[in-house]
Amino acid sequence: MAAPEPKRKVDTKRAWREARALIHQHRKSLAVGLVLMLVSRLAGIVLPASTKYLIDDVIGKHHSQLLLPLALAAGLATLVQAVTSYANSQVVSVAAQRAIMAMRQRVQEHILRLPVAYFDGTRSGVIIARVMNDSEGIRNLVGTGLIQLVGGLLTALISLGALFWLNWRLTLAILVFLGLFGGAMALAFKRLRPLFRKRSELTAELTGRLAESVGGVRVLKVYVAEDRESRIFAEGAEKLFCNIAGTITGTSAITAFSTAIVGAVGVLIMVVGGRAIFAGSMTLGDLIMYAFFVGLLAAPVVQIANIGTQVSEAFAGLDRIREILDLPTEDQEDAARAPLPALAGQVAFRDVEFEYDPGTPVLRGISFQVPAGSTVALVGSSGSGKSTIIGLLMAFSRPQRGQVLVDGQDLLGLRLRDYRARLGVVMQDNFLFDGTVADNIGFAKPGATREEIEAVGRIAHVEEFVERFELGYDTVVGERGVKLSGGQRQRVAIARAILADPRILILDEATSSLDSESEALIRDGLRRLRSGRTTFVIAHRLSTIESADQILVVEAGRIVERGVHAELLALGGRYRQLYERQQNSELDKFINPGEDFTTISGE
Repeated sequence: MAAPEPKRKVDTKRAWREARALIHQHRKSLAVGLVLMLVSRLAGIVLPASTKYLIDDVIGKHHSQLLLPLALAAGLATLVQAVTSYANSQVVSVAAQRAIMAMRQRVQEHILRLPVAYFDGTRSGVIIARVMNDSEGIRNLVGTGLIQLVGGLLTALISLGALFWLNWRLTLAILVFLGLFGGAMALAFKRLRPLFRKRSELTAELTGRLAESVGGVRVLKVYVAEDRESRIFAEGAEKLFCNIAGTITGTSAITAFSTAIVGAVGVLIMVVGGRAIFAGSMTLGDLIMYAFFVGLLAAPVVQIANIGTQVSEAFAGLDRIREILDLPTEDQEDAARAPLPALAGQVAFRDVEFEYDPGTPVLRGISFQVPAGSTVALVGSSGSGKSTIIGLLMAFSRPQRGQVLVDGQDLLGLRLRDYRARLGVVMQDNFLFDGTVADNIGFAKPGATREEIEAVGRIAHVEEFVERFELGYDTVVGERGVKLSGGQRQRVAIARAILADPRILILDEATSSLDSESEALIRDGLRRLRSGRTTFVIAHRLSTIESADQILVVEAGRIVERGVHAELLALGGRYRQLYERQQNSELDKFINPGEDFTTISGE
């Protein structure tokens, strides 16, 4: 499991401010709910209040004519209580779900606009848990939880007034017990809130691990690692269980303590109330009514304890949501930047140095220029820094030193949304969404016509395999394109890039999953796509890069050679070594087609 996050001090004042803002946002629904709750609670008092008159007047004084009106009043009040309780639940529950929906949308929208570095350092399962689970807790602030809390307090206050009216001395004694209970609840909530926050963290970690297991199930099975992964998941589940058990212990202790308090109050009523009847200061009806109102007072107190726990859980969720919303987005930086005009596509790296981890350089003094409309190829061993250069070009990362210039402007000063809208990318591991082939091609250009989609599909030779599908371009590709082969996924990605009509085109191992025949088929399409566009190519097949206007040989984060194909061969350096090895590999593959060999960029 992931290493535990460092302890973070909870800002209670800020949490309260956010809770108030959330309540204010849904104040209309809450106001209606409060009115309905008020009517419901007042109606609920009629039945216990009527017991005094039933016992003392109807039964004690034999006023039988009052029995039917009293029963009708109690019945009508009970009906009003039932109807208003139902209406209240409907109003505030819908409001709570609307608030949860809005919060999830807000967090999801914010997360998608965070820098790529955030996603590189955070598990997808953790992100999903924060969007889905942490938002769920706010239902206790704008839903029935808050209404019940207010209703419980109102009922408690009315009941307390009635108890003072019936026997103020006995009520003062009862308040002592309730004061002890209130102090115990405050202490319990203080200790439970960190546990609820930790529960959210553990749930996110466990969800993240589960998502990884499901996503990498093929790797797990190949390496027979099911038992190992189950043990790791079990360890996380055990931590979550211990946390939940701790919160259950806390809430159970509160409930048990409240039960003890109610029992003590009941004994006190029996003793003091019984003596008051013998002394004549209370009637039997007074005592029965007093007992009912003590129940109305005790029930909200216990309810407040439970709801208080839920509110604490909601605050913990707000804390974690706030952590996300406090992170600066790329849009916030874009807001201060001018719109990007038409892009020519001239690119330059000036003394760029970059490191993912402090003290471990990945790029060292990278400098080169790419004229607009030309093609530059990056070759070198695996881990030499080629993909990092591409990541900097796409503004996924920022260099620690040096500059990345586009049309003479520092990339850090460009409006990223405008800039990326002019990029076209085909990666080695192409991501397809769980939609149709047409949906995935059209993703690059919302509103693209079917004719446009099929036109680029022909250029990328997508139609060759799509024609074999019963539904053609309407065939669903499955999650991450699992129903297509690697080569088919790359053809779809190439078609998507063609449709985007980019000014800067990035081909990162774009043909790595294609066989020689398929690569030959789409080579002309890629050549037409590259025409007039600034193109960066990382490829393991020399046929893809021989026509490049400039070839950069990258090793250990440095450019060790640069030039065109013929010049680099004549130089007799690293490029020639890679070329000859590639030539030998291709010859061996021709003689022994079942064998596989190390490629030029994967050495």
